[in-house]
Amino acid sequence: MSTEISAERRRSGADVSEDAVLGGKLVLRQPLRGHRFGHDSILLAAAVPAHADEHAVDLGAGVGAAGLALARRVAGATVALVEIDPMLAALARDNAGRNGLTERVRSVCLDVASPPAAFSAAGLEPQSADHVLMNPPFNAPDNPSPQRGRRVARAASPETLQRWLRATARLLRPSGTVTLIWRADGLGDVLKALATGFGAVALLPVHPKPGTPAVRILARAVKGRHGAPALLPGLVLADAEGKPTAEAEAILRQGAAVLMAAKQ
Repeated sequence: MSTEISAERRRSGADVSEDAVLGGKLVLRQPLRGHRFGHDSILLAAAVPAHADEHAVDLGAGVGAAGLALARRVAGATVALVEIDPMLAALARDNAGRNGLTERVRSVCLDVASPPAAFSAAGLEPQSADHVLMNPPFNAPDNPSPQRGRRVARAASPETLQRWLRATARLLRPSGTVTLIWRADGLGDVLKALATGFGAVALLPVHPKPGTPAVRILARAVKGRHGAPALLPGLVLADAEGKPTAEAEAILRQGAAVLMAAKQ
């Protein structure tokens, strides 16, 4: 799913472009090759129920699209961007500066699978986050991309989601929220992974057009809560002619929040 980008894409270097999102409220540098952020990142940021003075951690942040979109939407919130790739982590740090968000957003080069001591050394202590957001790798590794960046960002083993949620449970305060985006056909994997340590799960299917199957699922859960999952009415991104719906425009261009049933 490609992102809404600026009409004029300017190359900032041989392998980097500058792309505008949120109707120009953010301008982000990202590699021209490999994995590039898209609608998923903006939808993810819009679904996080953060408030001013709360702290969020964006796991697998890439160049910072989701975490920076969250910081732009919620004035006063602070965000830590966690990314394993040093080049992408550096771009995320640069993007925070370019958008005037360095006082509230920092970038950390760290593997999500690192031990707790590594997180603490990076200033990410246990129970220090109100919210965790993530767009984990979710494609089966059967046919990996030849591009390393795309391969790392999208290919995953069956244990990937469980491993990321273990790190999430450690980072979150009691009753903190985790928000993630995943393949819609992998809903069973999401529910299974959230069954340990999380509850009050809210699920929002994302459909490309009316009458088409969902391609993504937004999931939000609360640490330490219980209760059956709630399946919400789906979000439709475009009408039958391919024109963005009013709801999608509000979220992707105007920075509106995605309303979900879990902790508001």
